[in-house]
Amino acid sequence: MDKIAVILGSESDRAIADKVVKVLDKHKIFYDVKVISAHRNPDELDRYLKESEEEVEVIIAIAGLSAALPGVIASKTKKPVIGVPVSGKLLGMDALLSMVQMPPGVPVAVVGIDNGENAALLALRILELTMKCG
Repeated sequence: MDKIAVILGSESDRAIADKVVKVLDKHKIFYDVKVISAHRNPDELDRYLKESEEEVEVIIAIAGLSAALPGVIASKTKKPVIGVPVSGKLLGMDALLSMVQMPPGVPVAVVGIDNGENAALLALRILELTMKCG
């Protein structure tokens, strides 16, 4: 069963997650949505990543402000991670720049600010590749 994990850094990111879910529902893809902050709930994030390792193929991480969530996730898994920066006080530029400046060895694919639709579509393309190769 192919499954996409959609992880929000905060409940305030729910509107972006709804955009992701709308695309995944349209394509009848299994997904799991969780609100887990990399800063406030690091142990819960670790636990979720370990428990979902077998089921999840791609992770979409939605975060604003410092936007640490995608990078933290990418440092803990070999699964593809897609970051979705969320607009905020600096119009989302702070989140965007945080996500694209990952250190070597911690890859995160990043879509446009608030662009949950593109994150879902990219995840679908990755799933298609794994089905052809796997």
